[in-house]
Amino acid sequence: MQKFSLLDLSPIPEGRSASDALSNSVQLAQTAEAAGYHRYWLAEHHNMPGIASAATAVVIGHIAGATKTIRVGAGGIMLPNHAPLIVAEQFGTLATLFPDRIDLGLGRAPGTDMATARALRRHMAPDDSFPQDVQELMAYLGDTGQNAPVRAIPGAGTHVPIWILGSSLYGAQLAAHLGLPYAFASHFAPAMLQDAISVYRSSFQPSDILAEPYVMMAAGVCVAATDAEAEYLRSSQYLAFAKLRTGNPGKLPYPTHDIAADIPRPVLAQVKQALSCSATGAPDTVQAQLARLIDRYQPDELMVTGMIHDHQARLRSFDMAGEILKGLVKRHHQLAS
Repeated sequence: MQKFSLLDLSPIPEGRSASDALSNSVQLAQTAEAAGYHRYWLAEHHNMPGIASAATAVVIGHIAGATKTIRVGAGGIMLPNHAPLIVAEQFGTLATLFPDRIDLGLGRAPGTDMATARALRRHMAPDDSFPQDVQELMAYLGDTGQNAPVRAIPGAGTHVPIWILGSSLYGAQLAAHLGLPYAFASHFAPAMLQDAISVYRSSFQPSDILAEPYVMMAAGVCVAATDAEAEYLRSSQYLAFAKLRTGNPGKLPYPTHDIAADIPRPVLAQVKQALSCSATGAPDTVQAQLARLIDRYQPDELMVTGMIHDHQARLRSFDMAGEILKGLVKRHHQLAS
């Protein structure tokens, strides 16, 4: 593992507002920058009462303006919701405002339910145009000729780094075919992680963008003074995910000491499996759990994420996680030398 980064969904906790969530994200990004995280990504979700990052490009600009050096980007933009030209203009503008600091991760899912997808006014075509849309977007951000009939302005010539995101073999195959970096959503869908990494690395075709494959995996993280406190803090995410899985999404719940009393056993088993690519506990516990994940999957980069109701506890968690991850990166370099 060469680098470590942070994914933020800008969660809206119960008892708080979207304004609070966005303010919290600014403070978290500043904490991440000081702690040595390489990049800070936000994700596009719509019609979700507990997530404030729906207008992802706008929030990225807000975060980039409040930080100085950390890369800021989308993990990701759900391309079926948008015309490629609009995305190119948005991220070309961001790259013009914040040179060499903007990333663009692209997802194939709508990031919402079908009723909301229709409300986004995109043509609900039965065919899959994602590969063509990715290439169209790449062309807009590349060295478009002055005489091209359609150009992204700003955007043309910015070469915003594009990532393919996925939770199955589809994204791995596309990223490998296009010679792009690949990020796997193992923080909520770990089942295909090993196979996707293998397919991506074995079928990777070098490109002008990337000479060798580059994989980023995601993992949940929650660090506290003790294992018990960390489990308590993480219960909010279990509760939120259970509500989502049962069709009742809401704000990020307050934590509980008795998670089994709030989530039916079959649902809790599903939630724990979905969120199993994670590390929760005191610093030593989290260090050991993250080391096992890194040793097993050998990612080039690890992106951590986690939703904690108490904002100060969340800041402390990612600050402590940063120290742990610095040590793991140092260990990687020592083993490689």
